[in-house]
Amino acid sequence: MSQSIDLPKIDDFLQELATIQQTGSKRIALLGSRHVPITHQHLIEMMSYALVLAGNRLLTSGATGTNSAAIRGAMRADPNLLTVILPQSLARQPRESREQLEQVMHLVENPANDPLSLAEASALCNQEIISRCQQLICFAFHDSHTLLKTCRDAEDQRKLVTLFYFD
Repeated sequence: MSQSIDLPKIDDFLQELATIQQTGSKRIALLGSRHVPITHQHLIEMMSYALVLAGNRLLTSGATGTNSAAIRGAMRADPNLLTVILPQSLARQPRESREQLEQVMHLVENPANDPLSLAEASALCNQEIISRCQQLICFAFHDSHTLLKTCRDAEDQRKLVTLFYFD
């Protein structure tokens, strides 16, 4: 008649508490959906601007929507604190994204992923991004499978994850 309750371990709590209380700069990944209304893009841009202005390093990918808004905000605050990791080579990015991406100082291309589908390359790219960050901020829909898996993977790696849903 006993029930087991899955409670996080004490060291999980302590690690999250330490991350939240850290006053110095952090490496923050900001990822999200490509399909974002313009008003939400403005909010994401302001958030990335504020995060970078506070001295944090921002990591994102190169897609339109959320990631593009994050890049705009970070570039306005301090381009040196922005790293963009692409799922494939720059040549494989949409033309409308390339112009913005060519302005990024710290741009990481993954041409070895060019033969993969965008979904497969994006999943690998997201893994690389979360391996480099301390905290993940993600904007997704409830059916954004790749992004939601990225959030679960980040939690498994004991990263602090903040997930915002558009729907």
